[in-house]
Amino acid sequence: MNAKRRRLLLAAVDPMLEPGEQAEVTTIVNLSSVSVRRTAAFAAASAIMSGGGMAVIPAPAPMYLAMTDRRLFVFRANPTFARPEEHLMTIPRAGLVRSEIKERLLNSSFVVSAPDNEQGLKIVFPLVGRKDRNAIAAAVPLAG
Repeated sequence: MNAKRRRLLLAAVDPMLEPGEQAEVTTIVNLSSVSVRRTAAFAAASAIMSGGGMAVIPAPAPMYLAMTDRRLFVFRANPTFARPEEHLMTIPRAGLVRSEIKERLLNSSFVVSAPDNEQGLKIVFPLVGRKDRNAIAAAVPLAG
């Protein structure tokens, strides 16, 4: 994340911080909760509608993620400008666990979840975000 994006994200997060809380990691990620079955159905439907000319696969929008010692903050990233657009969620870090890191050619990911919740949040990091991914993975314990 470049300095301008980091500065704008920190400015958006700052009013939400509790006394003594500081941002440890800021990064750009993709969050995914779309099932594989739904993605495949969407691609097939778009291929049928276009007469086989094209297939569209929904891609997650880029998000800004800021991690403090207590919480994760997620903001929608403006694709044109460097600023965060909208605060989407705040996730307390207490009790969060993660899956193993899945490495791919162009990105990597892991799923964070609370032990009492069946639903998880898949965080996808771009190739250049490995340092940030490793910092977040080190802070959130592996599910056991």
